[in-house]
Amino acid sequence: MKIITFYIFTFFIAFSSICKTNGQSNNNIFTMALTGDAIITRKLSVYKEPPFLEMINLIRSADVAFTNFEMLLHDYEPFPMHQSGGTYMRAEPSMAKELIWAGFDIVSTANNHTGDYGAEGMRLTLKYLNDYGLVNAGAGESLEEAREAKFIETSKARVALISCASTFPDHSRAGTSRGDTNSRPGLSPLRFSTEFIVTKEHFENIKKLKRELDPNKFSDKDQNSIDKISFSGRNYRVGGKNEIMTKTNQKDLKEIERIVKSSIHMADYTIVTIHAHESNQKKSVPAQFLIEFSRKMIDAGADVVVGHGPHVLRGIEIYNGKPIFYSLANFMFQNETLLRVPEENYAPYNLGANAQINDWNSKRYANDTRGFPTEREIWESVVAVPKWNNEGLFKIELHPITLGFKEKRTIRGRPMLANKKLSKKIINDLIERSKPFGTKIEFKDGIGIININN
Repeated sequence: MKIITFYIFTFFIAFSSICKTNGQSNNNIFTMALTGDAIITRKLSVYKEPPFLEMINLIRSADVAFTNFEMLLHDYEPFPMHQSGGTYMRAEPSMAKELIWAGFDIVSTANNHTGDYGAEGMRLTLKYLNDYGLVNAGAGESLEEAREAKFIETSKARVALISCASTFPDHSRAGTSRGDTNSRPGLSPLRFSTEFIVTKEHFENIKKLKRELDPNKFSDKDQNSIDKISFSGRNYRVGGKNEIMTKTNQKDLKEIERIVKSSIHMADYTIVTIHAHESNQKKSVPAQFLIEFSRKMIDAGADVVVGHGPHVLRGIEIYNGKPIFYSLANFMFQNETLLRVPEENYAPYNLGANAQINDWNSKRYANDTRGFPTEREIWESVVAVPKWNNEGLFKIELHPITLGFKEKRTIRGRPMLANKKLSKKIINDLIERSKPFGTKIEFKDGIGIININN
């Protein structure tokens, strides 16, 4: 009898456990950990501070974790291009292992630094990411390859990643083959057009400038134009106030849209990411074409759109029940501990051949009195954790992180969970930036919460 009773009790415990696992448990919930730009030059796995390890556990606990990998991995075999995405980004190939240690499993490779070291730098980066098992999308040997969706298998769902960039030097844009020429390696582009809307008074001044400074290109059409003119590579139009209008390149939009529409039949969840510095006058406000693009991706079937690039947080929109993160800012920002940069970085600061990279950092930031070290919002962000159940997306958690504003150079750039006071400030900023999209964010228990009405 005792034996029978024991087995009944054991079965009850096991059954209860199964019910918990398959009922209100995490087995019925799918989570993502989404972050912004990862500029990594130093090991992560050596640090033990509780706020850091808590953040790492947060990322590891997600079913899928994403970051934009804004680095190149090589041992300086390739030569630097004549133009970079701002700083020539490069890290030890082993940094890929550090991302895996932190819990990441999918990364974007489409950003303004993809082409810093030419096609070979891109190839080596993709090789190391693939060798270490980090699923990546956004760059390849051709435009078709760069556009491709990449897939990751998890125990709960299959996830597709599609990545592109609107901010990039022209040489890093991938191209197609004609048959008689090779395709151009590079990133998946999202191009756009820009039009400057100006008052009538400013418009007439621009016409006058063009007539005086560029008479050979001043056509009769320009002379007689009532409300449109092109000058110095920019298009101007008369309007009620001065503003910048941007529109998505329809060819690029349709191509990416087609990839999304295909991927949703091959994956349970589809993530689209866009690297975009472009803003609407304020860095924290996305340009109009980014809003157009992101909504089109959701309309095509994407489950989430993740923006990154401007190094600051932008608002969040819940569009047709799905999240658009217009920018998740920085996740890691260790650009001040690069080991080498080419002459093109030293020359603007009149630094000679004997200058060291520390001299360059000190010069460009005027010993931390200008630029990134002085901009608090560069060093504050969130880890976004959207959660789905059988009925769809039901909640988004926003976990504030700090990258060490005002810390010394060897420390800042590494993320960890922010304290409660700073967390409230970060979430309040995000609340204000999300208001134009009608998104309601609640600050509760040190994090931001967006509840979704299914």
